[in-house]
Amino acid sequence: MGRLFARIASRSAYLMGHPAAFLTACTACILWAASGPVFHYSDTWQLVINTATTVLTFLAVFLIQNSQNRDGAAIQAKLDEILRAVADARTGFVGIERLSDAEIGQIKLALERETLQSAGGGPDTEQLTVDDLLERRSDLEDGR
Repeated sequence: MGRLFARIASRSAYLMGHPAAFLTACTACILWAASGPVFHYSDTWQLVINTATTVLTFLAVFLIQNSQNRDGAAIQAKLDEILRAVADARTGFVGIERLSDAEIGQIKLALERETLQSAGGGPDTEQLTVDDLLERRSDLEDGR
């Protein structure tokens, strides 16, 4: 079931992003608007477009989220492989996507400080380094 849904979601996301889908949606809206005088701009006439757009948007959210989840997981796996394969890379970065936003923010700031310091532009401060933060994360995981 999961593979079938993934295939349907991928194909649907591709088709929804195709220019022909946009032109089809625009054409449907123009036809709907043009039919207004024929239906005397009735409540039913308005309900047709409201219902159609709501249902299609509702379904598209799930398909797009599924595609983004798979894309994100694939990108993460590829980045993890690069970290593993590069000799000087810090493998402690593997799996940091599971950290809180605050923890990721700390690592990002430490990386920026480290970059500035290596370029000779930033002062050497007493703040935690990237290695300290990654080691703290490793210690926390070992204690769980």
